[in-house]
Amino acid sequence: MGTAEVAAALLRDHGRTYADEAGIRLRDKPSPLYRLLVLAVLCSTRIRADIATAAARELFSAGLRTPRAMADSAWQDRVDALGRAHYVRYDESTATALGEGARLLLDRWRGDLRRLREEAGGDTGALRARLMDVPRIGPVGADIFCREAQAVWPELRPFFDERSRAAAAELGLPRSAEGLAALVAAEDLARFAAALVRASLSKGSARGSG
Repeated sequence: MGTAEVAAALLRDHGRTYADEAGIRLRDKPSPLYRLLVLAVLCSTRIRADIATAAARELFSAGLRTPRAMADSAWQDRVDALGRAHYVRYDESTATALGEGARLLLDRWRGDLRRLREEAGGDTGALRARLMDVPRIGPVGADIFCREAQAVWPELRPFFDERSRAAAAELGLPRSAEGLAALVAAEDLARFAAALVRASLSKGSARGSG
C-alpha cells in the first residue's frame, strides 16, 4: 500500500476530528472557537480523549458555551458537569482553570479568540504563545487547538504536532508537515492530523487493515 492509499485509509477509518466528537461544529466564530479552546484545556491533562470529549459535551449541554457563560457559572456546577463525564482527579483544578481562562479571554480579547488570531498576525509561534497564556494550556494543549483550528484558520496549515508526526512515521508516512500535507486535500488536513493520532491510539492501523 502506497502512502496516498495509507492516507486515504486513515481518513476513511479514523478521520473524525476531536471537535466533531465533542459536538463542536467548528467555524470562525467566537462560540465554536471558544468551545475548541475548552476542549484543548480538557485534553491537557493525563486523561483519555474520549473522557475529555464527553466532559466537553457535558459542559456545553449545561450552557457553558461562551467565555461569559463560563465565567458567570458556579465553580460547583463546572465540577458537577465534569463529574458526569467521569472526568475525575482533575475535575476541581480544571473547573478552576476554566473559570480563570474565561475571565482572561473576556479581559484580554473581549471573549473573542479571533482577536488573539489578529494579534498573532499569521505567525503560528506567536499564536501558540498567546494560547499558552490561558490557564492549563501548555505546549500540548496549544498543539491540540492548532491541529483542529487549521480547519478554519488557513494560516496554520499544515499543522501536524509531534504526536501526529510520530504516528505518521510509524505508518511509513512522511514525518514532515509538508510531506504529510501533500497526501491529502487542504480541507482534510485537520481530519488527517486527528486520524493519525486516533490510529496511534487504536489497536489497528491503516497498514494493518491492508
